[in-house]
Amino acid sequence: MTYSGFAATALSVIALTASGAAAQSRDQVQVAGSSTVLPYATIVAELFGENFDFGSPVIESGGSSTGLRRFCEGVGENTIDVANSSREIRETEVAECAANGVTDIMEVRIGYDGIVFASAQSGNSFAFTPSDWFNALSAKVVRDGAVVDNTAANWSEVNPALADQEILAFVPGTRHGTREVFDEKVILQGCEDTGAMEVFTAEMGEEEAEAACMTLRTDGRSVDIDGDYTETLARIGSSPNGIGVFGLSFYENNTDTLQVATMGGVTPSTETIASGEYPVSRPLFIYVKKAHIGVIPGVKEFAEFFVSDAIAGPDGPLAAYGLVSDPELASVQQAVADEVTMQ
Repeated sequence: MTYSGFAATALSVIALTASGAAAQSRDQVQVAGSSTVLPYATIVAELFGENFDFGSPVIESGGSSTGLRRFCEGVGENTIDVANSSREIRETEVAECAANGVTDIMEVRIGYDGIVFASAQSGNSFAFTPSDWFNALSAKVVRDGAVVDNTAANWSEVNPALADQEILAFVPGTRHGTREVFDEKVILQGCEDTGAMEVFTAEMGEEEAEAACMTLRTDGRSVDIDGDYTETLARIGSSPNGIGVFGLSFYENNTDTLQVATMGGVTPSTETIASGEYPVSRPLFIYVKKAHIGVIPGVKEFAEFFVSDAIAGPDGPLAAYGLVSDPELASVQQAVADEVTMQ
């Protein structure tokens, strides 16, 4: 995809002073983290390099947890400047940052994305609920009022309205921010909706019950994907009965091979995510190391460029790729300009 047209728009809208005069051995912004945020960050980096004198930031993937761990390693030119994340930073990660001298963290919400459930275009269509996914993938389920091991083999066993197709799900590995949202908004929600949470709680206690709800099967029906969405797509290519968990934008850029399921009767789209109608959506973030502003050239300018109207607004290149523009984008922009840090 070519973004030169967007670059011209960005230049006419954004009045940033690009200066690389600061003296240090590293002169490129370094970014790592979420595979969901990766394509957006790559677009922004490309345009940033075309329009400013700092050069294109170096963007790496690896997952939200990996990016935040690297972000929290410390301050200095040998550490990254920005972490991409498809979830909010955890308190334990903030504590780890602080222990390593990373105390001023700017949390920048870049927009919203949805988690979708897609399968081979040539296969069966699906209309899911969170209950379906809990009953299909949780290691423990409730049958006749008792907690038992999950042995369901076909989707029709967990819901007669679903296709008589083997259960085979490719879900993000635990280092991915997408997995946390999947666990909480789909599996845990399904556990509550089915009433299984009450049974688990009575038997195990509240804390263990929640963990039990979100513990997935290890018998091959649920497969963790530690790579990015391209690996999930490849798995579906070799196992046509598989159903993958993707970000909306990845699905929208692969509709030639994938079909998407509804969730709770709602089809995922930019519109249904923006309205809040689609139940499995989440904010996306970049985390900026304030101590690097003014030391590593272009750090603040990159963050400002990322959330500018011309880039992250509803008519910008990120929206064209699938990002749902933040309705509170103006306040995000002001917070970046003021270098507001997490409290």
